[in-house]
Amino acid sequence: MSSSPLSKKRRLSGTETKTGSHCSSSNSVRTDLSHTPANGMAKNGNDAEIDEGLYSRQLYVLGHAAMKRMQNSNVLISGMRGLGVEIAKNVILAGVRSVTVHDQGVAEWRDLASQFYLREADLGKNRAEVSRLRLAELNNYVPVTAFTETLTEDFMTDFQVVVLTNSNIEERQQLGEFCHTKGIKLVIADTRGLFGQLFCDFGDEMLVLDTNGEQPLSSMISMITKDNQAVVTCLDETRHGFESGDYVTFTEVQGMTELNGCSPVEIKVLGPYTFSICDTTGFIDYIRGGIVSQVKMPKKIAFKSISSSMAEPEFVLTDFAKFDRPGQLHVGFQAIHAFQKKHNHLPAPWNKADGEEFLTLAKEVNAAQTGSAKVEQLDEALIKKLSFVAAGDLAPINAFIGGLAAQEVMKACTGKFMPLMQWLYFDALECLAEQEGGAELTEEECAPRSCRYDGQIAVFGTKLQEMLGKQRYFLVGAGAIGCELLKNFAMIGLAAGKGEVIVTDMDTIEKSNLNRQFLFRPSDVTKMKSDTAAAAVKQMNPSIRITGHQNRVGPDTERVYDDDFFESLDGVTNALDNVDARMYMDRRCVYYRKPLLESGTLGTKGNVQVVIPFLTESYSSSQDPPEKSIPICTLKNFPNAIEHTLQWARDEFEGLFKQPAENSIQYLSDPKFMERTLKLPGAQPVEVLEAVYKSLVTDCPHSWADCVAWARNHWQCQYSNNIRQLLHNFPPEQLTSSGAPFWSGPKRCPHGLDFSTSNELHLDYVVSAANLFAQSYGLKGSADRAGVIKILQDVKVIPFTPRSGVKIHVSDQELQNSNSSVGKMHTYDSRLDDLKVQLPSPESSTFKLCAVDFEKDDDTNFHMDFIVASSNLRAENYDIPPADRHKSKLIAGKIIPAIATTTAAVVGLVCLELIKIIQGHKKLESFKNGFMNLALPFFAFSEPIAAPSHKYYEIDWTLWDRFEVTGLPPNGEEMTLRQFLDYFKTEHKLEITMLSQGVSMLYSFFMPAAKLKERLDLPMTEIVTKVSKKKLGKHVKALVFELCCNDLTDEDVEVPYVRYTIR
Repeated sequence: MSSSPLSKKRRLSGTETKTGSHCSSSNSVRTDLSHTPANGMAKNGNDAEIDEGLYSRQLYVLGHAAMKRMQNSNVLISGMRGLGVEIAKNVILAGVRSVTVHDQGVAEWRDLASQFYLREADLGKNRAEVSRLRLAELNNYVPVTAFTETLTEDFMTDFQVVVLTNSNIEERQQLGEFCHTKGIKLVIADTRGLFGQLFCDFGDEMLVLDTNGEQPLSSMISMITKDNQAVVTCLDETRHGFESGDYVTFTEVQGMTELNGCSPVEIKVLGPYTFSICDTTGFIDYIRGGIVSQVKMPKKIAFKSISSSMAEPEFVLTDFAKFDRPGQLHVGFQAIHAFQKKHNHLPAPWNKADGEEFLTLAKEVNAAQTGSAKVEQLDEALIKKLSFVAAGDLAPINAFIGGLAAQEVMKACTGKFMPLMQWLYFDALECLAEQEGGAELTEEECAPRSCRYDGQIAVFGTKLQEMLGKQRYFLVGAGAIGCELLKNFAMIGLAAGKGEVIVTDMDTIEKSNLNRQFLFRPSDVTKMKSDTAAAAVKQMNPSIRITGHQNRVGPDTERVYDDDFFESLDGVTNALDNVDARMYMDRRCVYYRKPLLESGTLGTKGNVQVVIPFLTESYSSSQDPPEKSIPICTLKNFPNAIEHTLQWARDEFEGLFKQPAENSIQYLSDPKFMERTLKLPGAQPVEVLEAVYKSLVTDCPHSWADCVAWARNHWQCQYSNNIRQLLHNFPPEQLTSSGAPFWSGPKRCPHGLDFSTSNELHLDYVVSAANLFAQSYGLKGSADRAGVIKILQDVKVIPFTPRSGVKIHVSDQELQNSNSSVGKMHTYDSRLDDLKVQLPSPESSTFKLCAVDFEKDDDTNFHMDFIVASSNLRAENYDIPPADRHKSKLIAGKIIPAIATTTAAVVGLVCLELIKIIQGHKKLESFKNGFMNLALPFFAFSEPIAAPSHKYYEIDWTLWDRFEVTGLPPNGEEMTLRQFLDYFKTEHKLEITMLSQGVSMLYSFFMPAAKLKERLDLPMTEIVTKVSKKKLGKHVKALVFELCCNDLTDEDVEVPYVRYTIR
């Protein structure tokens, strides 16, 4: 279970890649990139291949070219306190050429609050040297070295990117000016308690190759005018999505061929389906067709050096509600350096005298400003707060700023995504107590204790630390988000006293996880995620009490996660990768009235949602629109994009190697299978039994040669015969009833293929299909291509002649109407009768059938080989540019692109909300839902939406309210249905018109009199058991009933649900 993205659909199912960026190779790519040199240390650089097994999810964010550029970058990270190690961790996972960590300081107690690679035994040791050993384990491809001397200009010339954390203002300016002069890219990051600062200088001229990382858009054309500003009209199936200033190019235009393959042309958007381009008056007349595709144009940007930028700062806003904060904090952070220079220490935590002196210094700093950095009026309360918490060191703030800083390092290395221009400030003051103006803690409460939480106690005092230790939290998922959450939990001391963290994840660790699930190592592959993650964070903080489970959350595990379990919790944190599980956990949290922290990522995008009982709406309160599906007829006969052919290939996989075997196994082993199948609607009974008949009789192979022959004949059927039949029905020159060409617009005219053993793609298909077919029958396959060619020489392929009278449906509506026609149903019935007779009897069977489940990440199982070959052959049929294995895996496998930087930043925000929840914040405005896109970079925070309020009579209620009904009173006689209905009449003046439990209808006003009479005097649990046909488990303490009610005026009213207690 790992990350998830922004819209709920995205959180659910993965990506939706637009057509446009096509790859040219039609062969499936078969490369083994999992090499590691004999010395155990793999290397990056010019001669290094990209390990797609390790980096696959990140490659879908960055692309191969950017990844190659990153592999040639040496990065220096100075300062190995909590922020520095967070940046280093993310940069090493990303896969740069090398990382050097620098620090002259030794580990102190206050470092342990956020430096997850320091242990208590490391106190007094150099932070860089200790951290290096643990950082080096993160990625075998990235050598990590430690440097403990003073940074010199000579030393820095070896690096493409330098990151400074924990540095003073003089060092920043001296090294910053040197980097600017020498073309070394510079990132400066700093955190002070609840405040964060980030600065970037990537030189006088930086080329950004892709400003947003989105897939290039493309659209089909219906018209191009001949004009000095020609208007292009796109087919009105979907909006083109372009913006004015975008650049486009054209392909497949008939007529105005001058546009095909032209240099990128700038456009001006005129409407959702139209835009204007260049002068076309001298071009040939447009006839029809064409595809317009967006072209990503490089953008040059210039940065000021740190000295210039400090005087004339340009800010990126993190929170629009704090519009004036960046300017204030720009002065405030300079005042921290001034105070430290004067006293050789930071302002003491919550020391009022230091606060006053700090304010005076800030005023002096502001007065000395010459450029736009000078603010009119300092926010004195804000500046004092900065002083009070400046000595603090918080893991969540370091995670957020560290994630952002590492993403900027990657932008500097690759030219991918828009860099931060040039200052970013962030604060989370809402984490402090809610009293008016923020409750002032005492200096004594926040003084250092020589313990691992000193950095956190400096901000929040000791009381919060005690509360954190007692928390009992349920973490659902131990993937990318789960690993980051556990690291933060360990650092802040969650459940480090008498509490407990319970983490559940039923997945095992795979190689592709190691790129962002940083608690896992190569030696952990195939181990359980939850146990491995729990053991890893115990190393970081031995005091954390954590238990790993391997359970899926859902109705099946309600005996484990029962009433007692949920009632004992203080809260739930989701780290899931699908919406169904998220919505299930949301329902449980609403029912048990527990706070829920929800988050997800999609590439560089991330979001955080906080759900607070009786205050906010729940996760399920808002729904995304349903994801647009591809029409059946488009898939079957009229594909026009690689997404269509890939979905067709996935359907082929399921329909050839999984469903027939599943149905046949059920037919052979389940006596009720036939009865169930015959009850299916429409043509489904015939389709299912036809597939079973083919599996067990007509297609059943007895040898490897039979499997090869089947694959060859299936190739003939799909890529030659069916296409020829389609062209027989609709010849290339066919016209519609309105006189327009049939094959135009989204309908691409196909052509049949001729099989050849010398065509690698044809052979890829036969080898992979034959092996999968053999697997489904328990036969031994073979990857010997020469052997397959030899078998193919003896395979008989029956000649095909297109038939007249074959109906091919042009639209889904036509298909639907045809399926429900009387004549068709009569034909189905007679075929059904034949099949019942022809199927072999289950008793006489000796089959060893096995359904093949699609697994995208195993390169040896022939699954992706089949998908790539199957899809690209169909693409060749329809002249659609093919997709390589990498892109095919993304689309067919519905992979969610992921990168460690976004995960780290999102989880930092989640843990800030966790601190608010544990402190007992009650105001809606204290909490923050967040959205970010690190590629742009863009941030948006908003207070959560309040739980919508409803009303019956004068009673207000929200989704958090319910009727509490005790079903078993002290006398031990359970309430009957009659008593239940009467109770609502007398107690609540509500007449129940319908009553249900789950999917079971227990009572309705239109129920037949006999059934009603039978139920009225039965106990409620007996009715539930009878109607649902399920026994109530001993773990069930209460039932949930849904009501439809009328009030005294006989008006229908909306009311809460009922919690009916039975134990």
